[in-house]
Amino acid sequence: MKDREFLRQVAAAFGCDEGRAETVTFVVFEALRQRLTPTEASHVAAQLPHGLQRMWLENERADRVVARTHLAEFLGHVRQRAVLADEHEAERGTRAVFGALQCLLGSPTGLEGEAWDVLSQLPKDLKRLWLESAVARPHA
Repeated sequence: MKDREFLRQVAAAFGCDEGRAETVTFVVFEALRQRLTPTEASHVAAQLPHGLQRMWLENERADRVVARTHLAEFLGHVRQRAVLADEHEAERGTRAVFGALQCLLGSPTGLEGEAWDVLSQLPKDLKRLWLESAVARPHA
């Protein structure tokens, strides 16, 4: 999957234009990456096309501490940084990005391969959102 195809998928799922999809993707990537260990974040980055990889790794540091955020704080970060109307819109945007990322990682359910590794590092409330994002997206 190419960068533009990924952003088109996010835009379609979120119901926005590609520019807005890019902003939401950047913010969700940032929040998700910070929730993962630097090693796991680099494993995800290795599977992304160049443009998304650059977006994923923006401001990444190998020595950073994992942010122990839970769902409410995660969605609050997305809402604030992406300038979304409310938590519901932040959740919809996050679901769109999670679903597209799972697709890109070759995981139809969010449970296979690298997607499993991401899931294993999330707290229970974010795990639920991760898995619901796979169920909610159309499968090819």
